[in-house]
Amino acid sequence: MSEKENNTFLTEQAFDKDAHTDFRESMIYGDYLQLDMILDAQKPISDSHDEMLFVILHQSAELWMKLVLHEVTAAIECIKSDKIQSSLKMLSRVSRIQAQLIQSWDVLSTLTPADYLTFRDKLGQASGFQSYQYRSIEYSLGNKNPAMLSPHKHRPEIYEGVKAILDRPSLYDEVLRFLGRRGFDLPQDVLERDWSKPYQPNDAVKAAWHTVYSDTHTHWELYELAEKLVDLEDWFQQWRFRHMKTVERVIGFKRGTGGTAGVSYLKKALDLRFFPELWMIRTEL
Repeated sequence: MSEKENNTFLTEQAFDKDAHTDFRESMIYGDYLQLDMILDAQKPISDSHDEMLFVILHQSAELWMKLVLHEVTAAIECIKSDKIQSSLKMLSRVSRIQAQLIQSWDVLSTLTPADYLTFRDKLGQASGFQSYQYRSIEYSLGNKNPAMLSPHKHRPEIYEGVKAILDRPSLYDEVLRFLGRRGFDLPQDVLERDWSKPYQPNDAVKAAWHTVYSDTHTHWELYELAEKLVDLEDWFQQWRFRHMKTVERVIGFKRGTGGTAGVSYLKKALDLRFFPELWMIRTEL
């Protein structure tokens, strides 16, 4: 094939002659995704070259978290309606999203301490722990801490939305209620309680899960659901760990911009469990 023929072939391959190109009266890709608005949302407040990385990474994380909330909320509704198989796909998707969020810390780790210092002071008291979507995820999964509502009091519409999630059953609460509907004898203070309070591990719940794991053939659906929860929490803990190590790499043990203890604050989160009995029984089986 001559060079001219090769160039013609490549041109034809690169652009399908039947592709639609007139968008005067129809929607184009950028319109559907509202790219003008999204790509205009990066507003660095310093002259630092590296601030764009910081902004885009956190904005993209918020988009992923929006999808996490979408899936977790839908999964909770499915479990309330005993549609367990539908919930499993949603929970699997959340775990895969967590994998994307974990990889994002690898990108942020290219920000050196010197790079961060070129714009850190411009952030004032803004900090990631103030993310209302992250707080909504934690509440949805069961880490109920009313004190963490405080940063949102200045935005009533956000405050009320997050508080509504705090006040309703978490994913695990609904799973335990489903366990009760399946005939397991669980105490009333597990099935009906003040949902805004942190869940406390319960021996009857542990015994129920022990029964499920001891006879997976009989309780296959519950076993599948339990393992999806363990998978989700495993990925979540890896996300927390990579966050903590990235912060340590960039700022060491300085206090966070929002006034938290920084790395020490993030390390404490690694001890939190959303689904405690599912981890306890692994030792006892």
